[in-house]
Amino acid sequence: MDGIPAGNGFAPQVLSTEGMTKFEEGVGLILSSWMALQMAVQNEWGGRESRQKEQKFAADIVAWLTRSTETRYIDELEEMLDENMILSFNTEIEDGSLEEVAEQVMLLHEECLQGNYDMVSKLHISCSTAQRMSQCQKLTEDSEDESSGEKGEPGSDMEIDSDSKQQPEIADMAQSSMAGRLSEEEKADGWSVVKSRRKQSQRKS
Repeated sequence: MDGIPAGNGFAPQVLSTEGMTKFEEGVGLILSSWMALQMAVQNEWGGRESRQKEQKFAADIVAWLTRSTETRYIDELEEMLDENMILSFNTEIEDGSLEEVAEQVMLLHEECLQGNYDMVSKLHISCSTAQRMSQCQKLTEDSEDESSGEKGEPGSDMEIDSDSKQQPEIADMAQSSMAGRLSEEEKADGWSVVKSRRKQSQRKS
């Protein structure tokens, strides 16, 4: 993304009180839109405390960018995201989303420093749209389960939200959605580009 080259960073600057609030809010929205992370949280690849780990993840990102006296670089943020996904969620990301999320966070931070909160508003709209889509999809699936009667198989909740259609597109942002990166075969195959490092035999039934 223009303005955030991998080899260059931004010197530390102090966010205003409002800017800090908006930045924290935006980081949370970015993570809630990150399909790979949400897939790991919903399936508890990080254990029963996966949701709490997601919240700590967001707080760590905010602290990393706002409490340091050193210049921060986007490639360092990518490494941080990658390490956290592996250590906290036993998940190795191979779909290019690490770079996208890092770009979003760095851009958000820069805009909040300038008192520009348009991106936070766009993230809200994007997340609201994704939530409505998810709710509609769940209602449809529940209706199909009821109509199938006794033939329906229980215990499939872990797969409900793994459809690529749930990735929200952020308007006017210079980046492609992760859903667009997946081929039809990969969609049908169930997110093969994002791998859990935990072996199937080790997962609890």
